[in-house]
Amino acid sequence: MRRSVITATGSYLPKRILTNDELAKMVDTSDEWIVARSGIRQRHIAAEGELTSDLATHAARAALEMGGLKADDIDLIVLATATPDETFPASATVVQKNLGMSRGYAFDVQAVCSGFLFALATADNFIKAGQAKRALVIGAETFSRILDWEDRTTCVLFGDGAGAIVLEAMDGAGTSDDRGILTTHLHSDGEKHDLLYVDGGPSSTRTTGYLRMEGREVFRHAVTNLASVVHEALEATGLETSDIDWLIPHQANKRIIDGTGKKLKLDPEKVVLTVEKHGNTSAASVPLALDEAVRDGRIKRGQLLLLEAMGGGFTWGSALVRW
Repeated sequence: MRRSVITATGSYLPKRILTNDELAKMVDTSDEWIVARSGIRQRHIAAEGELTSDLATHAARAALEMGGLKADDIDLIVLATATPDETFPASATVVQKNLGMSRGYAFDVQAVCSGFLFALATADNFIKAGQAKRALVIGAETFSRILDWEDRTTCVLFGDGAGAIVLEAMDGAGTSDDRGILTTHLHSDGEKHDLLYVDGGPSSTRTTGYLRMEGREVFRHAVTNLASVVHEALEATGLETSDIDWLIPHQANKRIIDGTGKKLKLDPEKVVLTVEKHGNTSAASVPLALDEAVRDGRIKRGQLLLLEAMGGGFTWGSALVRW
């Protein structure tokens, strides 16, 4: 059975760090208020003129370097982003150009904070179908560009960044002991549009718009949906929660992550947390957390990883991966 195996990871965070104390000088908030409600202490903000494709390119280069690969070793780039450089073309094609990749194909996927999971599942299916042997999957965002900096309920939560992985086709036995992506599960519910959305766009207002969110309702749905999609992945593979070595969740809010962990009865020591340092980086948050845990040695060959995320739309998804 053909499997898509993660062979390298990479990430990039803009140099500018915006702390809670700095935010408190901009809006009516405080470090204590932000930490108590989200667990976030700081976030990274893209520099003037620094584009989503720039962040994505840095992360992609880091992943290629880890894998000892050149750009033309890649067949496919799938970039998950809700903040592309332009309405078109796809920012993935800009990354393709930046890397000097003269072959293959590249496109964007948009599922907001779940975007990386949707991009991962897409690339996995291209590989399993034999249409690519090696893919770059990237999550990159410049959410600072779509925040209302006078809305303290949203502007304190988000940051900018990018994470990337290399997926390679390898043969497996078709069991849960195989290396690679064992199963992916994706969902959406358009009825929940008004709970988390951006109030603008080319077709509606001809402007970018700002992020709007009903935080309490998002929290309630997030804990339920994320726990459910984790169980779905385990049931599909015949595995148990106790088999999970690392939960790598979307880094939206520590309370959501803690609530999901409790619902799953998962040891908190098995959860990778970066939200304190990065804030919510939307589609970039899962690959950013993955790269950190790979590079600091926490994640080891043969371990079972559960990746999960939920975002506007609503969208949500999971991926069970053997490292």
